[in-house]
Amino acid sequence: MGRILSITQNVTLPEKRMVWNQLLTLKNEGHEVVAICPEPAAMALDGSNARSFERRDGIDIFRYPQPLASGSTASYLREYAAAFWHIRKLARQLAGDRGFDVVQASNPPDFLLWAVYFLRRRGACLIFDHHDLVPELYLAKFGRGVLYWITRLVEWVNFRVADIVLATNESYRRTAMQRGGVRSDRVFVVRKGPNLANFQLVPPDLTLRRGQRALIGFIGEIASQDGVDHAIRALAHLRERRDDWHAIIAGDGGALAELRQLTTDLGLYDCVEFAGWVQDLELRRLVCSCDICLVPDPQTPLSDASSMLKVAEYMALARPIVAYDLTESRVTAGEAATYVTPNDPRAFALAIDELLDDPERRALMGRIGRERVLRMFSWEQSSVELLRAYELALDGRPGGRRRGRFLAGGQSSRDVHDDRPTAQAAAND
Repeated sequence: MGRILSITQNVTLPEKRMVWNQLLTLKNEGHEVVAICPEPAAMALDGSNARSFERRDGIDIFRYPQPLASGSTASYLREYAAAFWHIRKLARQLAGDRGFDVVQASNPPDFLLWAVYFLRRRGACLIFDHHDLVPELYLAKFGRGVLYWITRLVEWVNFRVADIVLATNESYRRTAMQRGGVRSDRVFVVRKGPNLANFQLVPPDLTLRRGQRALIGFIGEIASQDGVDHAIRALAHLRERRDDWHAIIAGDGGALAELRQLTTDLGLYDCVEFAGWVQDLELRRLVCSCDICLVPDPQTPLSDASSMLKVAEYMALARPIVAYDLTESRVTAGEAATYVTPNDPRAFALAIDELLDDPERRALMGRIGRERVLRMFSWEQSSVELLRAYELALDGRPGGRRRGRFLAGGQSSRDVHDDRPTAQAAAND
C-alpha cells in the first residue's frame, strides 16, 4: 500500500466532490491518504483557523489560508503565489522522513506539481489530475493576450513534469497527447461521475416549489464562465410566457453578487431563489424536487471540451436537463437532455417552456439519464480507471519495483506505444 498526497487549490475539501471521491476510493483500497487544500472562503473572511486540520473518513486534511481573488489578473497572481508558498511548506512538513509514494495535483492552476517537484527526487510518482483547460479558462475570463500564451507554456511544462495524467474525458485526453506531448499509455480517462452511494433517489419536497406548479433548478459553481447569467436571462424570457414556476440556484462563486443584482434588475426577485452551497443530502433533496435542471454553460473552447459534474449528478437523480448543445455535454447526457442553440437564452427559455408542458417526456428523459449513469458514467465506473492509474504509479515510481519506469521529464524507459482506446472511449463511440 502507498502513501499518497493530494493537492488542490481552487476549492476546499470535501467540497470538491470529484477529488473527494478519488481520495475515498484510494483510502478504501488501503492507502494512506493526506490532502492539502485551501481554507473555505468563509474562513478566509472571518480569519478563523479552527478547521486548518481535520481528519475526515480516515483522510488527513491540511488547509492553508489564501487571499481571495477579486477577479483581476493581479489578484489571481497574488492568490496563486500564496498557494504555492503554503503548499510547498506543508508538503515539506508532511513528507518528513517517510516521504510520499504518489503525489496527485488537481488543477486549476497548472503549477501545483512544481511546488512539490522536490518529492519526485525523493521517489514520488507525480500525477496531474486534469480537471480544467486552464488556457481556455483564462481565455473565457480575460481574452487572448500575452498571459494566455504564458498559461499555454505553464500547461505544457506541467504535462512534461507529470509521470501520469488523469483526463476527465476523451477531449482532455487528446489535449494531453496532442498539446502536451504525453504518451497515450500514460493518460487515463477518469470521468467526473457521481458516487451512487451518495446519489440515491429521495422523495421530492414540494414545499420547495413555494406554491408553484413546477420547480426549476441549477446546482454548481457560480463563476463568470459557468453561464448562470444565461440561466437567469432565460428565466426572464420564460416569465414572459408563464408564471407557474419557481427556480432555485444552489452554489457559490465569484459571480454570485453580480447574479443576485441581475435577478433583481430583471424583476425575478420573487421567483428565483439563491440557496448557497449545499451538501450531499440537501443537494439530493433539491435535485429530486426539480421538474427540470439547467446546464446553461455558454459555448466556449473550454465548455465545449469539458464534462460538467452537474450533468451526471442530475442524471443520477433521474432529472431531465435543458442544456446548450456542447460536445461533451451531449456525450454524457445523450437523450437525457434537450439541447438548444448555444448562447441563446431565449431559445433556452422556449425549451424549458415546452418541457414543462410534457411530463411524460420529462419522465422518460429522467429514466434514460439514470440508466446511462448506472451503465457508463457513475463514479463506480470511473474508479476502475483511477485504480489502474495508481497501480502503474505505485509499480513504476522512481525507486519502486520497476526502478527507472519513469525518467526525468516524464519519459518512459519502456518504449511501448499503446494507442488502443480505453474501455470508456469505446463506450463513448
